Amino acid sequence: MKAVLALADGRVFRGKSFGATGEATGEVVFNTAMSGYQEVLTDPSYKGQMVTMTYTQIGNTGINPEDVESGRLYLSGFIVKEYQEEYSNWRATMSLGDYLRENGIVGIQGIDTRALTRHLRDKGAQNGIISTVDLDPESLVKKARALPSMAGLDLATGVTCDKPYHWSEGLWDLGQGYADLSGEKLPYKVVAYDFGIKFNILRCLVSAGCDVTVVPATFPAEEALAMKPDGIFLSNGPGDPEPMTEVIGNIKRLLGKVPIFGICLGHQLLGLALGGRTMKLKFGNHGSNLPVMDLSTRKVEITAQNHGFSVDIASLSGTCELAHENLNDATVEGMRCSTYPIFSVQHHPEASPGPHDSQYLFGRFVELMEKHKKA
Repeated sequence: MKAVLALADGRVFRGKSFGATGEATGEVVFNTAMSGYQEVLTDPSYKGQMVTMTYTQIGNTGINPEDVESGRLYLSGFIVKEYQEEYSNWRATMSLGDYLRENGIVGIQGIDTRALTRHLRDKGAQNGIISTVDLDPESLVKKARALPSMAGLDLATGVTCDKPYHWSEGLWDLGQGYADLSGEKLPYKVVAYDFGIKFNILRCLVSAGCDVTVVPATFPAEEALAMKPDGIFLSNGPGDPEPMTEVIGNIKRLLGKVPIFGICLGHQLLGLALGGRTMKLKFGNHGSNLPVMDLSTRKVEITAQNHGFSVDIASLSGTCELAHENLNDATVEGMRCSTYPIFSVQHHPEASPGPHDSQYLFGRFVELMEKHKKA
């Protein structure tokens, strides 16, 4: 079946449909990962976006039930160069196309994703539409232009959990699967705020020794502190952090009470709660091959990233200092606070998908909680 992708600036790409049929809308971004498309599909941070994979062949390893990062698919549409219906992987149970159809996600294949990526890099991420029912470019461009901008959208409160729950699953091991630590007495009690939290973040926390209770995005700070946690974790998530005023006010009431560790959107929300500013990036950073320097050790890590906004570290002068720097575009990848036991990173140390270079950060959080306990 024919399909058309139209961008708000008038650029049009013609291809073929795979996955569900119909229309999909959202901000079009590109992801430079060579593998891990299943984790991308199930990452809540992609809510409201249509993802272009820059790697040419997608679908080779099929879909398996172990590699999901949430309970459903959150992205709006999926854009690839070559979709591979035939898959080969010992854990696979179904094809990518069937998975998209089952979850109602529209996909387009057979377009020049290199040209699309270069266009987004030069012109910036922008709204678009994929359609298998309306193939008129003029009509589709008009629809794309009518979509709201990602800037100003609070999407995180729409993907959070409904009520608190306990998490006890640890990291995956070949031959044993995910570790069940439900019977273990873990030494550090952590309240994790869910703004679109990924399963592997929770697994990393548990495997680092954290007894984790996950709470909704707007869970009152006073109730979280009443649980007597050793630390607070602020998760990743989609959209613009700035309109999340209730959440930002909540985080302000947590400052200085216990150690806090934030990742991605949680990092941005911390920056705002501390009095700083955030800004929309031209095309963001999405992928699992992005270099970051830890300024405390001068070591370079290859990281997984998925974000379209960034903290302005200059707006936090005297409060926080730059701890990690993106070596591609010099944007803020991490900060540490001089006045509170707080640190955060923009990238994804849970490495799902991606390299494991940054997983030491969960150990750093444990060290901070231990230090605060002794103090």
